[in-house]
Amino acid sequence: MLSLRWFPIPVQLSSQSSSIHPKPQLRVSSSLHNAAATALRQEVKECLNDGFAPGEEALPAGLRREAMPRHVAVIMDGNVRWARRRGLPSGAGHQAGARALRELVDLSRKWGIRVLTVFAFSYDNWVRPKMEVEFLMSLFEGVIKSEINNLAREGIRISVIGDSSKLPDSLQKLISDAQEKTKDNFRLQLIVAVSYSGKYDVVQACKSISQKVKDGLIQVEDIDESVIEQELETKCTELPYPDLLIRTSGELRVSNFLLWQLAYTELFFVPALWPDFGKAEFAEALISFQQRLRRYGRRDL
Repeated sequence: MLSLRWFPIPVQLSSQSSSIHPKPQLRVSSSLHNAAATALRQEVKECLNDGFAPGEEALPAGLRREAMPRHVAVIMDGNVRWARRRGLPSGAGHQAGARALRELVDLSRKWGIRVLTVFAFSYDNWVRPKMEVEFLMSLFEGVIKSEINNLAREGIRISVIGDSSKLPDSLQKLISDAQEKTKDNFRLQLIVAVSYSGKYDVVQACKSISQKVKDGLIQVEDIDESVIEQELETKCTELPYPDLLIRTSGELRVSNFLLWQLAYTELFFVPALWPDFGKAEFAEALISFQQRLRRYGRRDL
C-alpha cells in the first residue's frame, strides 16, 4: 500500500467531523498522474473503511482506537545492561536504544497517540562517567542530524525539556533548530526530556511564580494548580499530563521524572530492557491501560 507521508504530490485533507478521529475528505490535484491518483484514492478509501486516518495503521488485536491514551510517557531504561549481557560496550546499548525509540515514535504516530514524552537523560545522570556522558551527548547530536528531516516530513513536532544550560553549545543549537523547524507539525508531539529532573521542574516553576509575585504581576492568592502548570516544563504541550507511564528494565520507580504531571497517570512496568522494547511490548502496555478504570478520586456507584 502507498504511504501518504512519502507521496510527493499536492494532497489536501480536511475534516468535516467532530469525532475524535474525523474522517478526512480527499482532494487530489488534477495534475496528478491517473495511476498514482487512483492508488492514492484507494489507500484513503481503505483507511476510512478501517476507521483510521491516512498515516495511521490498523491496530494490533485487542487495542481500541477510541480508548487510546492521548499522552504516553516512557522511562527508557536498560541500555547498558542490554549491552553488557551481550559482551558489548555501553555505547552499543545506547545506539540500540536509539533504534528502539525510532520504532516507538513510528508506532505512536501510526496508532494515533498525540504526545509521546521520553526520558532520555536525567539531570542526575551528569554524575556518570565522563566518557559515557560525552558519548550520549554525541549520540543525541547524531540522532537529531540524521532524523530531523524525516521527523519533520512525518508531521512530528519536537520539544525538548530540561535544564539545557549544561548541554554542549552545539547540541543546544541543534535542539533550537529542530524545535523551530517542526513547531507547526501536529501529527505527533515528541517531547524529549534531557538533563531533566522532576524536582528541578517544580523548583524552577516556584521561582518563576515567586518572581511574578514580587513584580506585582500576580497575587499570592491567585496561585493555584493552573498557575503552576503554566510554569512547568511541560507547558510546551496542550496535554501536559501523561495518561500512561511505561518503564522498562523491571525497575519499579519513577526516578524523579514528571513528579507533578504523574499525579493521576496509570503506571506500567515491563521487565524487557529498553532496546528489546518493541511493537508487542508497546501493545501490551496499551492494552493494559485500556482495561483500567480511571476514577480521578470519584467513586462509581
